[in-house]
Amino acid sequence: NQPTSQPPWMGHLRMQVGRTLGSRCFSVAKILAAKVEIGMSGDATTQVVDGKNTADYMKSGDLKVFSTPCMVALMEEAACAALAPGFEDGETSVGTGIAITHTAATAVGASVSASARVSYIKDKSIVFAISAKDSSGTKIGEGTHSRAVVKREPFMARLSKKSM
Repeated sequence: NQPTSQPPWMGHLRMQVGRTLGSRCFSVAKILAAKVEIGMSGDATTQVVDGKNTADYMKSGDLKVFSTPCMVALMEEAACAALAPGFEDGETSVGTGIAITHTAATAVGASVSASARVSYIKDKSIVFAISAKDSSGTKIGEGTHSRAVVKREPFMARLSKKSM
């Protein structure tokens, strides 16, 4: 019973992935094959505000400029926005890796926009090309970010058992 929006070979691909990776990975591969496509993209924007997202406030430096940790968070927000439309009830994603450069400072009062585009999917990992620019149009950072789709309740249940 495949949805009509999927090509006929998708069921065969899922069977092959299941045989190759085992039943636990099969469900993840099935989720990825059904919902995530290369090229999906998302965006996020914020305003640089003193006392909220500056380096001195975040303790990642002592200047009143947009902080690297907040740029990373904005890039992750853009990646989440790219994936969210494909989630079924109870699904979400978790960050699994990030590698960025922060190449230019942004002053208080400016806005910053981040974008994320799915570059490739490998095993359980969805890999994004990410970038950020400020309101002057200057690219202030770029890199790669990876996420994995998870079922919210089982994920949190495993975490609560781990923390006890």
